[in-house]
Amino acid sequence: MKIKPGTLAELAVNFLLPWLVYRWAQPHYGQAGALYASAIPPTAWSIVEFIRLRRVDVLSLFVLAGIVLSILAMILGGGSRALLIRESFVSGLFGVAFLLSLALRRPLIFYLARATVARQAEDGIARLEQAWAERPALRRSLRMMTAAWGTGLTMEMLLRFWLVWHLSVERVLVVSPFVSYAIYGALMLWTLWYRRRLRAGAQAA
Repeated sequence: MKIKPGTLAELAVNFLLPWLVYRWAQPHYGQAGALYASAIPPTAWSIVEFIRLRRVDVLSLFVLAGIVLSILAMILGGGSRALLIRESFVSGLFGVAFLLSLALRRPLIFYLARATVARQAEDGIARLEQAWAERPALRRSLRMMTAAWGTGLTMEMLLRFWLVWHLSVERVLVVSPFVSYAIYGALMLWTLWYRRRLRAGAQAA
């Protein structure tokens, strides 16, 4: 898939703008108000996409779900240790959702891929649906990627929990970023390697 202006706009609205809005709003409205404000760009984007294309934007729903879970975790409160696991708790829930989706007819990564290819070409969804029906290798690869990311995100959450409850707060602040970045980096590198391997296999076939 080639990166097109529509894809860049989607990424900016769903990731860059929420972060910028949060950074701007936090000093003025506090953490809760900033989280509420950060939900405005993906919400507006999903509404416009639904009106324009009569299609729910899956990526926006994922971002909004993360913001809602962050707000719920903040409402639950807790001490300093609870605050340390909040971020991993949200990403860990997504990891569990990825793993649970393996029991469905189509894993979650399929729907993320469909939301992306829909902007690459007018017949992107139809081509993906046809490829899913006709190519067992595609079904295996998407399930493999879903399993890998689900396992990695879930493990990161569990490892963060272990660190929080077995180390001092000061040590967790030093160690946990290295653990999280190592896991995310390994997942990204594996994904790039796996995509390259799939592409080579497709070209050989």
